[in-house]
Amino acid sequence: LREPGLNLRVVQLFRDPRAVHNSRLKARQALLRESIQVLRSRHRAEPRGSARHQQQQLLLPPGLLGGGRASQPQHRAEFFLGGALEVICQGWLRDLLLARRAPAWLRRRYTQLRYEDLVREPRAQLRRLLRFAGLPVPPALEAFVLNMTRGAAYSSDRPFLISARDAREAIHAWRERLSRQQVRQVEAACSEAMSLLAY
Repeated sequence: LREPGLNLRVVQLFRDPRAVHNSRLKARQALLRESIQVLRSRHRAEPRGSARHQQQQLLLPPGLLGGGRASQPQHRAEFFLGGALEVICQGWLRDLLLARRAPAWLRRRYTQLRYEDLVREPRAQLRRLLRFAGLPVPPALEAFVLNMTRGAAYSSDRPFLISARDAREAIHAWRERLSRQQVRQVEAACSEAMSLLAY
């Protein structure tokens, strides 16, 4: 970040963890390997005897809450996805706290963007980001962002398919798809980061 020849800027994108969990569940098979890698990264980073290592507050699928085993592939996938989300939220929290305590030179080169703000105000947020980066706002880019967030379709059944859609509907899709129990688990695992991000 301090390399004078690079003039590097960092934009960190956040999204409501409940919506992230909903999306990850929808693409559970496509994200299974990635989730296991994320969980392994936590185990490598924490000493074995640490309180955090022993606590293991993974987000459990409903079928496992009674002490059952993750015998069905669907439950195992949800177990890994939930655990990975918790690790992701812990990383977000570290980043948010670092940004708040950062020296002025770092704060000038770092900004945050909430997905929900981009979807609600695509033009304003695009202008803010490009101003932060010291770049002009080409009309074609503004039209592209508006099209990608205000398209006619809602979503696709295929994960990672990028298309024009009405992203405003995606903001609250988790309210219809996650159970109350799943919402409570996400909020418990991600509460500190959610609070700092005003979710």
